Amino acid sequence: MASGSGRRRDRKEPESNRGEYIDKVVKIKRCAAVVKGGRRFSFAAMVVVGNGDGRVGWGYGKANEVPPSVEKAVKQATRSMVQIPIVNGTIPHLIKGHYGAARVLLAPAGPGTGVIAGDAVRAVCEAAGIRDILTKSFGTSNPVTLVKATIDALEQLRTRADVERLRGVSLS
Repeated sequence: MASGSGRRRDRKEPESNRGEYIDKVVKIKRCAAVVKGGRRFSFAAMVVVGNGDGRVGWGYGKANEVPPSVEKAVKQATRSMVQIPIVNGTIPHLIKGHYGAARVLLAPAGPGTGVIAGDAVRAVCEAAGIRDILTKSFGTSNPVTLVKATIDALEQLRTRADVERLRGVSLS
């Protein structure tokens, strides 16, 4: 038995580098339509794309095969990218995000902590370039809604300089 962490380390995460972007496949769903000759399958892919330096987006693609659905999702994700503030490899402050029944709490962590998160939230944080973060998800465990809730939380982040500029005061 390896370390007592409980996580399998030998499994390869579905990830690839297309140009300057990191894309991670979060979920692939198979849908079946019953037709005269049997079942016809179609696939839906949820993909998170980031540049590893504060830009991240998600996409959802559907097609009759897996590779075209992933390509469509990546194309949509690169179009929907948002910029998030990263301070010393972590987020500037504690933040909560939600989407539907998914609730996500993101907390800054000290250097060397790593990304403490489930698979869906981890994909978003790693694609965005966050190296140290503590997370907790509440409500549903659906990866699609967890990704959307995480990006909702990251979009709400503000740096100290942003808050000073918006309020017109000095916080030091």
